[in-house]
Order: sequence, then C-alpha cells, then structure tokens
Amino acid sequence: MARNNPLALGRDIAIDLGTANTLVYVRGHGVVLNEPSVVALDVADGRPVAVGNEAKRMMGRTPGHIRAVRPLKDGVIADFEVCEKMLRYFIQKVHTSRWSKPRMVICVPSGITGVEQRAVQDAAEYAGARKPVHIIEEPMAAAIGADLPVHEPSGNMIVDIGGGTTEVAVISLGGIVTAQSLRVAGDELDEAIMAFLKKEFSMAIGERTAEEIKIQMGSAWPMEEEMTADIRGRDLISGLPRTITLSTEQVREAVAEPVAAIVDVVRTTLDKTPPELAADIMHAGITLSGGGALLAGIDRRMAHETGMPINIAPDPLYAVVIGSGRALENIEAMGGLLADSAD
Repeated sequence: MARNNPLALGRDIAIDLGTANTLVYVRGHGVVLNEPSVVALDVADGRPVAVGNEAKRMMGRTPGHIRAVRPLKDGVIADFEVCEKMLRYFIQKVHTSRWSKPRMVICVPSGITGVEQRAVQDAAEYAGARKPVHIIEEPMAAAIGADLPVHEPSGNMIVDIGGGTTEVAVISLGGIVTAQSLRVAGDELDEAIMAFLKKEFSMAIGERTAEEIKIQMGSAWPMEEEMTADIRGRDLISGLPRTITLSTEQVREAVAEPVAAIVDVVRTTLDKTPPELAADIMHAGITLSGGGALLAGIDRRMAHETGMPINIAPDPLYAVVIGSGRALENIEAMGGLLADSAD
C-alpha cells in the first residue's frame, strides 16, 4: 500500500496491535495497513512463509510442514518471537528503508500487566522502532478516535469490543477514571458458535467459517427479518462432509453467553462511576467501538440493559488506530496520555 511511497521513509507510526487484526497509521498519511494478526511458519526452521492476509487464507488449510499462528491472545503477546517477526514485516511493508527507526505509539489493553506491556515494547524495539516506544491504553485511543471530548471535565464512556478483549472505560479530563478489561470479545463469539454446532449438530467447523457466520448472521437482539443459511462442515460421527441449515435465532442463542458477559462488564463499570460522571454519560450516551460494535443489535441490547443512550463510533473498526494516530500527530500535547518504555 505505502511500500512504493518515498514519503513513508522515516515517518513515525502508530500501531493497533490487535488479537484479530493489526492496523498501522503513518504520520501524515493516515491508516495505510489493515491485515490479520496471523503468521504462517515453516515448522522445520521457524521461518515466516506468509504474514497477514496471505497467512489468514492458509488457516485450517496448511500442510504438515506449515503452521498458521496467531501470536496474540486476549490482547496480549502469546508468542513473543512470532509477534516480533510479524511486527517487523508490517513495519518494513510501510517503511521502504531498512535503516529508518520510526517513533512508535502502540496500543495495549487497559488491564495489561507490567510484564505484558514490557513484552509489547521489546517486540516493537526488536522489530525496528526507535526508543522510547510510547504506549497508549486502548480505551483512551478508541475514545480519541471516536471524537469524544476526552480533555473536557465531563464523563465519556467508551466500550471497545475487539478480537481478544472488551475494554470499558470512563474518561474525564484526559484520564481514565474507571476501567474494566474483559478477556471476552470477538474470538469468544467465534468459539461459542463452534461449540454450539458441535453440541447441537455434532458438526465441526473451522475458525474462519465461525467468523463468517458471526459477521453474516450474528446478532445480540431479535432481528426484524430473521434469516437462514446453509453451513458446511465435518460430521463428527461419520467423519464425512455435511451441510446443515442454520438460522439467525440459533446463532443468537450460540453467542448469548459471551454477549451477556460484555453487557455485564458495562453495567459493572457504570456501577463504579462517580455520580456526576454517570449523569454526564446519561446525557451523552455510551459509545461503542471495535469490530464487536458491528454485531447486529448490540446497541439495542446495551440500551435495553443499561437504560443509557448508545452511539456507535463513526468508524468502529478504525477508532483505536485513528486515536493512536492522533496521539502520535500531537505527541507533545498528548504526553500525559502516553507511557514510555525505559531506555
């Protein structure tokens, strides 16, 4: 995308290092890359065979000598070496020069431990970032990307439903007043669909099929027009391929548990919010961002459960990376929102 662009040389970058997708923002250019956080490795020597979109296409379809790996789980690094290789690949894809050391802002979940945060910073440094690597918490980045007035003395509530974590935070005066990080999000919805088909139909499907079912048929609230679709998978009894008809009501039943957990964490955070800020939220509403904000009816379900107005961010999938990019563009003004790594 930006590979042949000489302007990308030496430019500072912001990265939303997500469990499902990694997005890269180059200063002065906006979002230049959005690819799945997947790496296909050669089992013999650990060499990356493919990264991003190409590796995602291989998931569930690889021969014995190739393994498709997702180096992040629940918003944190599960495989350090693979994550570093993936970051290096993405950085080189947007930076044509191997010698440029860009300044970097990276997003992390708000519930991350010091050790997990250090792992993210180390991976970025090994992949070619300049020290110090700046860290921004995901809910803060999402709030900035969703155009919330984070620096004003009023309560802003953001719910960022990503691939590995759901981040809920109340922000006022440029700081997080109260926050909850739940390791239930888009991935758990996929797993719930796979488990439902296994239990109800004795049928096995892969992660990619489960994700497609969630995107096309998933919902958190009864739909005006319910649909059905034919789903192909492997029969667990006979071991042969089989097709079943699945309805949107059944998919809603499948994802009911993780959706309820996400709604509960929003209610818990509201319960911990100071009364004045809760009154502001009642007026301004709760803003949803992340891929999970695209789940049909999630806004209606949230409004029903909390009694609050619900808004969906203008570009939910890109809210976190756009917010990180804005923090990067105004790195001096945003200093208070960023944490640095030690030199």
